[in-house]
Amino acid sequence: MLPIRLLAISGSLRGESSNGSLLLAAQALAPEGVEVVLYGGMGDLPLFNPDLDEDPGPPAVVDLRDQLRAADGVIISSPEYAHGVPGALKNALDWVVGSGELVDKSVALWNASPTSTYAHAALVEILTVMSARLLPEASIAIPLRRGMSAEEIAEDSDFAEMIRAALAGFSAPGISPVAERAVP
Repeated sequence: MLPIRLLAISGSLRGESSNGSLLLAAQALAPEGVEVVLYGGMGDLPLFNPDLDEDPGPPAVVDLRDQLRAADGVIISSPEYAHGVPGALKNALDWVVGSGELVDKSVALWNASPTSTYAHAALVEILTVMSARLLPEASIAIPLRRGMSAEEIAEDSDFAEMIRAALAGFSAPGISPVAERAVP
């Protein structure tokens, strides 16, 4: 049986972001049967422009859409900028509104700072409009200290337990591996 493949998207472009470290820790802590794949193309996406949204579209957009289609679920770990969703993440979501890769897709929202509630609420609204299937049981807010590495997060027993429990939320009924996957 294929493992459950989760596409992990950091809403931050910063190389040492807490959200990116959180997703790297999830990759290290993923149980057998769960594959966490990190999306690394956020900074390559052009600004959304409907005039460019033609088949096949810009290569970075095609890659994002292909990776979303190949995923059984999505984890979005996002910071909050000025009480909102970071522009790069909103741009990525804009590229898949019309093409529908998130329609009925299982999505968990992760947050490396529980005080960042405005971006979380905005993402819930955006993803609901996009018809994603939000998974509260797989969504977490972890109070990371600034600058924590993925290894430090994974080695912290409380954080590791929260991450494992969130990943287990993708094992709920109705979430199964995508039957046909493109060979990477």
